[in-house]
Amino acid sequence: MNMQTLLDYVEKNAAEIPQQTWLRDRSGDQFTEWNWSDATSEIGAVAAWLEQRYGSSKTNIVLLSRNRAHWMLADLAIIGSGNVTVPMFTTLPASTAQYIIDFTDAQLLILGETDNWDAVQGVLPDGIEIITLPGVQIESPHTTWEGIVSECSGQRPEFKGEPDDLVSIVFTSGTTGVPKGVMQTHESMIVPMQRGLKPFGLRDNPRFLSYLPLSHIAERQLVEVMSVLFAGTVTFNESLATLLRDMASTKPNFFFGPPRVWEQLQQGILAKFGSQQALDDALAKDSDGVGLQVGSMLGLDDADYLLTAAAPTPPALIQWHEKLGLVLMEGFGQTEIMATALNTREHRKVGSIGCLVDDVELKITDEGELVFKAPGAAIGYYKMPEKTAETFVDGWVHTGDKGYVDADGFVYLTGRVKDYFKTIHGKFVAPPPIESSFSGNDWTEQLCLLGRGYSKTVVVCVLSDIARQQDRGVIEEALLEQAVKVNEKVEKHARIGAVIMTTEPWTIENEVLTPTMKIRREQVELRFGERAQELARKSAEKGEILLDWAG
Repeated sequence: MNMQTLLDYVEKNAAEIPQQTWLRDRSGDQFTEWNWSDATSEIGAVAAWLEQRYGSSKTNIVLLSRNRAHWMLADLAIIGSGNVTVPMFTTLPASTAQYIIDFTDAQLLILGETDNWDAVQGVLPDGIEIITLPGVQIESPHTTWEGIVSECSGQRPEFKGEPDDLVSIVFTSGTTGVPKGVMQTHESMIVPMQRGLKPFGLRDNPRFLSYLPLSHIAERQLVEVMSVLFAGTVTFNESLATLLRDMASTKPNFFFGPPRVWEQLQQGILAKFGSQQALDDALAKDSDGVGLQVGSMLGLDDADYLLTAAAPTPPALIQWHEKLGLVLMEGFGQTEIMATALNTREHRKVGSIGCLVDDVELKITDEGELVFKAPGAAIGYYKMPEKTAETFVDGWVHTGDKGYVDADGFVYLTGRVKDYFKTIHGKFVAPPPIESSFSGNDWTEQLCLLGRGYSKTVVVCVLSDIARQQDRGVIEEALLEQAVKVNEKVEKHARIGAVIMTTEPWTIENEVLTPTMKIRREQVELRFGERAQELARKSAEKGEILLDWAG
């Protein structure tokens, strides 16, 4: 079989391992499973219905659902019918949802369980059709998934895909500006994962746990596409509240988490032991035993590869997990060009994003921006020719990230081009290295450096659960000491002048985090900027680091 499309791989798996489990939904202690044969039949039936209804005309179809088996089945049915999946986050506000639906001229919405249906249904255009996934009940006119599967049972679409077919428009969650729809093809989804196989060191038929939004390219590629290419089994996390339970029972062979997830796991481990000191004491007595205990608790004791990416990971966080036997591998990719650099067990430097993966080229502009070239890049931004021309130039993809390469070929990020700012002194500051240095403590859970036009830079930090149990005086002393340590290592114009402490977490719901848990700097500036600028001015006048509480 000539393997060129995602559906080619699905059909191959259905032919070779028809009874092997592919997808597992969980509800309490009950599992609903699909083997490759049954799943492929369901995909084929819905794809045939979509083809009969919309043709194979690249109709844009919005997919809105929490992670469930039917998310992947619906995605592949859309693609298999010759149409285009437009994934949408279940946390988007009405304004963003309306923008995506209107901008793509979506004709159909496939609707699963979602947190934002009340917001979305109010902005749906007249005439848009709705298909509900199993378990979803709405008052609006709709067609059910089950009805389609029954009606078209045994059917397959006539459409046959090509590697360069447009299959999906993936809107970046973006920390600033209007979302851009990145156009993906079969090739741009398959090729990057194929070149990642060697550094990942995956076994045959690997186990995956799907818990991050499938509407984000990382989860979709690293779970859905990898399971299709390498005949894996995917278990879907029931909810964030059951994540540890589902990790422990699934025992994934491959696990990806952005830095925020590894921070949350760190806090959970510390809570289990009571304090960092208690954990240190336990490690001193029996480091191997503690490592086995933690690995088993998290279900990561049979993992071939633990990936951290999507945002810079503080080296201190990687080193903390490594003491417990959890070796995190930092890597780099983005929606526009994936799987470009990775650390491996054989070649690894903490603090770097690794070395270039096979077939990837890198050049660095005079401004320090990383520009990659590799097979399987995206083909541009949907209906944004000017933005496409800026980012995709003669096969090279401009990342918007600054960085450098060391003598051993390891690539390092120094920050986003747009995140660099000038203080009142007219000199540039790169926030990520300072944030990374400051975060090397047990007291802060999230933080952001402000300073555009300020006299001094200011750290705004959300306190960890451990910190919230301490007296304010203890916290202030610890964070003041941390700021002093950081200031000893940075240039004078970038030194921290104040630390603002808050106990209110930054979340997707309060819109300080993007759906992929990146911090929206402009939201932090909006909430704390006025106070931060005043503290920076006073710090410059007094010549000392100031501390401030914001609730």
